[in-house]
Amino acid sequence: MKIAKDGLPTIIFLLLCSGAFAFISLIPAVIIFALLCLVIWFFRDPERTTNYEDGNFYSPADGKIVEISECEHEFTGSALKVGIFMNIFSVHVNRAPCTGRVDYLEYIPGKKVAAFSPKASEINERNFVGLSTQWGPVMMTQIAGLVARRIVCRLRRGEILEAGQRYGMIKLGSRVDLYVPRDTVLRVKIGEEVKAGITCIGVIKD
Repeated sequence: MKIAKDGLPTIIFLLLCSGAFAFISLIPAVIIFALLCLVIWFFRDPERTTNYEDGNFYSPADGKIVEISECEHEFTGSALKVGIFMNIFSVHVNRAPCTGRVDYLEYIPGKKVAAFSPKASEINERNFVGLSTQWGPVMMTQIAGLVARRIVCRLRRGEILEAGQRYGMIKLGSRVDLYVPRDTVLRVKIGEEVKAGITCIGVIKD
C-alpha cells in the first residue's frame, strides 16, 4: 500500500515511540502501535488511473457531495460549485479534475467550523488553486475542517496539471470545492459518494 509522503514524519515518530515503549511497558506500546496502524491507513494513497475524456471534469477528492450551487469568484467568474466533504475515513489525497495550467493560487487563513457546512467555503482556512483550461477557468478549493490541522499544496504558478494528477492533501476531516463553467452538465447529485480522479462530476457542453 502506497503512503502519502506527508504522513511519513508522523508514521516514523509513532513507530519509534512504539518500539521504545516495548522495552518499558507493553500496554502503552500496544496502544501506540494501534494508533500507528490508524495513521498509516489514514495516509494511504492508492494508485488510480483517470480514464480522461476531453470536456469531462473529475472529482478532486474522495467523499460525499454536500453542496451544489451557483457562485461567483474573481478567477472563475460565474460558475457552478460542487462541494465534496471528506470524513476521517476518506482518502485525503487531492487530484486535478482536468488538464490545465495553474494560473491562480491564494491561501486564506480562517476558522475551522465543520467542513460539511456551506459557510465553511467562506470562513474556514482555505487554499484556492485555479486552472486555465481549454473550456475556461476551473478552480479547486481545499478547505480545512473542524479537525483538519494542515492543508498541503505543492503547486506553483505556470505548472501544468494533468487530469487525475496528485497536487496535495488535507490532513484529517475536510472539504474540497470544485468550480466548473456554468454550462457544465453535472453528473452527480447531493449525497452521492465520489472518488478522486475516477468519478465524473460533469461534462462541458459542446
